[in-house]
Amino acid sequence: MSRLGSGLGITVLATTLGLTGAADSASAHRSDAPPRARVWVTTVDRSELLHQRAPVTFGRHSAAPTIVVDPGRSYQRMDGFGASITDSSTAVLSGLSPAVRERTLRALFDPRHGIGVSFLRQPVGSSDFTAADRHHTYDDVPAGQSDFALRRFSIRHDEARILPLLREARRINPRLTVMATPWSPPAWMKTTGSLIGGRLRDDPAIYDAYARYLVAFVTAYARAGVPIDYLSVQNEPQNRTPSGYPGTDMPVRQQAKVIEALGPLLRAASPRTRILGYDHNWSTHPGDVANTPPGENPETDYPYELLTGPAARWIAGTAYHCYAGDPAAQTALHDAFPDKGIWFTECSGSHGPDDPPAKFFRDTLVWHARTAAIGATRSWARSVVNWNIALNDTGGPHLGGCDTCTGLVTVQPDGAVTTNAEYYTIGHLAKFVPPGAVRVASTSFGTTGWNGQIMDVAFRNPDGSTALVVHNQNDDPRTFAVAVGDRSFEYTLPGGALATFTWPRHPALESRLHRVPLTGATATAAPAGETPAAALDDDATTRFSSGQAQRPGQYLQVDLGAATSFRRVAIDSGANLGDYARGWRLTGSLDGTHWHTLAAGAGTGQLTTVDLPRTRARHLRVTTTAAAANWWSIADLRLYR
Repeated sequence: MSRLGSGLGITVLATTLGLTGAADSASAHRSDAPPRARVWVTTVDRSELLHQRAPVTFGRHSAAPTIVVDPGRSYQRMDGFGASITDSSTAVLSGLSPAVRERTLRALFDPRHGIGVSFLRQPVGSSDFTAADRHHTYDDVPAGQSDFALRRFSIRHDEARILPLLREARRINPRLTVMATPWSPPAWMKTTGSLIGGRLRDDPAIYDAYARYLVAFVTAYARAGVPIDYLSVQNEPQNRTPSGYPGTDMPVRQQAKVIEALGPLLRAASPRTRILGYDHNWSTHPGDVANTPPGENPETDYPYELLTGPAARWIAGTAYHCYAGDPAAQTALHDAFPDKGIWFTECSGSHGPDDPPAKFFRDTLVWHARTAAIGATRSWARSVVNWNIALNDTGGPHLGGCDTCTGLVTVQPDGAVTTNAEYYTIGHLAKFVPPGAVRVASTSFGTTGWNGQIMDVAFRNPDGSTALVVHNQNDDPRTFAVAVGDRSFEYTLPGGALATFTWPRHPALESRLHRVPLTGATATAAPAGETPAAALDDDATTRFSSGQAQRPGQYLQVDLGAATSFRRVAIDSGANLGDYARGWRLTGSLDGTHWHTLAAGAGTGQLTTVDLPRTRARHLRVTTTAAAANWWSIADLRLYR
């Protein structure tokens, strides 16, 4: 177990993280040297923890399933990766000796000597992770009283410990993004007069007061040296029965009214602060559905309703949590509202009450790697944020709520600080993907539902370098290749392991070709086999399969919808080993009647790349010309011009 607070100190931490000197960095950027990728690995048995392995050199063809990285196709811009310095996190970090606290903050926030946490989501007032014996907001008054003028508003509670830690985090990593989220409005604004449960009183004066309260928080934090970049107006608005901690049932209509009141005030007071809607799960949790008041909609389409109403003009995008549903919900929302962003803002590590540490390290690493680190970012998330950044060895202190949660680090009874699986799942992103990086296209074979295949996500960094994060979902080692331009390398990852590969911009890795969109193209096959259309869906987790052993004459035929020019055809059989055509012929036609052979050959692995002189065709046909016991599969058919 990595101990940040023991006598091993920062030197051992630097070794664990595989930090490199100037000589390594300079050699990696020499354009006359063969391109190389640097490699960091974390294994489920903790034998490697963000350990830098020997670099790997790009070569030529590989027969293995191939992750094709295409920086020419870009998606969302990244804001950062991190967690929350909750009141509980502040308590355990503040209790450390100054030297250990400094090492711990460096290990968390320093991009070079730590993992470079770049995004914090901060509670506005109390959450369940509160170290005090009572919950609070910034404007608490005696029961039965109110404070519409906000005369009693104060962030004094945060000035003692929370704000100093936030300022220190920003000093260590000046590119830190800060989001703020309230768990409850002040009790005097609510139907129950309590921070726990209830709703906002349905009164225009209350919506106005709550909007001014949130603006007061944003401006007070800015004056204290912690500007707020993003703000949501309610944590988990469908959690109607929080377990002993602040929470508010905020239906869409109420959140919309708050945002409509807040938007113009916030734009005037803090133009940099952008509003995020919803801030809850990918789908409505069954418990929230069960607790829906009689006659009311459980609002499973909450973010859609919010973004189709008048409040949408003030909303930058939607924030999601991981406790119900699947990251695919993010992609569906992005497709419906492509001009609105997606942020993934909470996912706590947890464990069973009797799980041994080795089990919950493994389980957390595997689940968070595929679902949060890769699944969320491949589904348009601009951030990946765990919950607590630090807790004690009993998962606290907390006041209500979760008693099996874990943080990125744990403060032990002897004052040492140990790292958890979340430290590494966030670290494999934050250390190598700085704010401003852009996700780029990469072939991925795994699914968040676990299918035992390699899963990955790629980013182009502001300095032109590329970072590729790869997770082996399987229990056994898996070999794969990574292709960029016309070069590739092969690698084997242990079962369950998470890896990050980085390489600088290099002339040998720049492709002269660009992907041809296949929107509207259709496919047929003989034999019909399984889902011919899957070969055209730009998704390597799906495939066309012959459904029977290979024999000469089987084919997949594509109608591109119009005559199309191209210079390369990639026939990708995906991750089903051995399902590539042992012999193949590629033919083309302009009219679907007169066919011409474009190329033919013997299959040598999962990915077959066919380079052609500039060719124009509307119809393409890939035909098998040899027999084999394996079925024939095509996960993706890609054209380049």
